[in-house]
Amino acid sequence: MNTQLLLIQVFNGLVNGAFYALLSLGLAVIFGMLRIVNFMHGALYMLGAFTAFALGQAFGLGFWPSLILAPVLVGLLGMVLERTLLSRLYGLDPSYNLLLTFGLTLLTQDLVKQFMLSHYAVSSAPYTPPAALAGVVNLGFVVFPKYRLFVIVLSLVICLLTWFIIEKTRVGAIIRASTENPTVTRAFGINVSKWVTGVFGVGVGLAGLAGVLAAPIYSVEPYMGAELIITTFAVVVIGGLGSILGSVITGFAVGVLAAVGSALYPPIANTLVFILMALVLLVRPSGLFGLPEGAK
Repeated sequence: MNTQLLLIQVFNGLVNGAFYALLSLGLAVIFGMLRIVNFMHGALYMLGAFTAFALGQAFGLGFWPSLILAPVLVGLLGMVLERTLLSRLYGLDPSYNLLLTFGLTLLTQDLVKQFMLSHYAVSSAPYTPPAALAGVVNLGFVVFPKYRLFVIVLSLVICLLTWFIIEKTRVGAIIRASTENPTVTRAFGINVSKWVTGVFGVGVGLAGLAGVLAAPIYSVEPYMGAELIITTFAVVVIGGLGSILGSVITGFAVGVLAAVGSALYPPIANTLVFILMALVLLVRPSGLFGLPEGAK
């Protein structure tokens, strides 16, 4: 492989890594703050893409309004699900949350599939990127599509902004206190249940944002998140469960390693991330950036 092709693969890996980072960041926020294993995250990613597509079909909304509105709608849906369903399972074995979110995944995928078939007579639909991001840009060392560069940059900005808010601001301090010691937090007059619902909404909103960004690249179809979520869970485990910065760094790193590895040796493309996960867990069971159990 020559240098030019290698650089293209690296940038393709960064694009995939952008989606891994956003999805794993949402999972890390939800698990790290609420200890919920949200298996529905892939379906919510798909729902973000589908919502952007449906808004365009029904109201003529373009990419830019949908980029803001679709994640908000997905986040609000997540808040409703947390209040009406997930909140009833707090304190029970985590497997109940896993089974519930798995069932919701199957239900959401089937509903979207039936809706697309009945209203648009298709099971998969393209989504046009904005005209301002059409074409390619010459970076000097590689020529790459503008839209994909936009995805990399925006994902990185959102991930770092989320980390900064949670780790460095008063809002983040309240969120951490509400989840780590809710009894003491309530004593200070803070409504813990509202903060928990808000955190869950932000986490799934990040999945919806990733879906909108992915729609122009991968098209919109009901099962677009099914395979991606498995890799995303592996990314979260490698980075360390609940580690926000670890999920972001690992997401981009895994995207690049998988892209370069698949180009050098294609048969390993689908298993490389899981091989990496096994090696990391053998050396560091808590993940690269996670704290050992009991060290928090």
